[in-house]
Amino acid sequence: MRMFRRLLMVALVATALPTAAATLPNQPVPSLDINRYAGQWHEIARLPMYFERKCLDAVIATYTPNPDGTVRVHNTCRTDKGRMSVEGVARIRDNQPAALEVRFAPAWLTWLPMAWADYWVIEVDADYRWAVIGSPERKHLWILSRQPTMDRALFLTLKEHSRQRGYQVDQLIMTAPLD
Repeated sequence: MRMFRRLLMVALVATALPTAAATLPNQPVPSLDINRYAGQWHEIARLPMYFERKCLDAVIATYTPNPDGTVRVHNTCRTDKGRMSVEGVARIRDNQPAALEVRFAPAWLTWLPMAWADYWVIEVDADYRWAVIGSPERKHLWILSRQPTMDRALFLTLKEHSRQRGYQVDQLIMTAPLD
C-alpha cells in the first residue's frame, strides 16, 4: 500500500509540473478582432502534431471570415512529395473571440466533440504581425507570423512566454527561418 501511495504521489506531481511551472496565464487574449486576424499566416514553429507530421516547412494558414460567423481555414505546407493542403472551419467558443475551436473533419462529423480542437490565441501583436496559438491542455502550440521569417529576438521572447505558460518549448519544431 505504501508503494502504491508513493507511485500515486509521483504521478500527481508529474501531472502538475507544467501548470506549477507556469508564471503566465494560459488563456485566450481578452479580445481579438477576427477581421484583423483574418488573412495569411506563416508558421514559424510548432509543437509536434499528428496532422502536421508530413509538413517539412513553408506552412501557411489562411483564415477567411464566413457570413455565418465561422472562419474558413485553409492550411498548406511542403512535404517530401510536394505541397499538401487541408480545409477546415473554426468557430468562436463560449462567446470569447480568441477562444476558437477548429475542425478539419467532414461536416457530417460536426456533432462529435472529438471533431473539434481548441485553438486559443494566447498572444497577439497589437498590429497583428505575429500571434501565438495554444490550447488549454498545452498540447498544441504554434508561433505564427505575417512574414515567412521572424526576428530571432522576437521568437526567443515568444518562446520564453510560452515556456512560462507551461508549454514544452524544448520540443518545438522550427518550420521557418529566423532573421
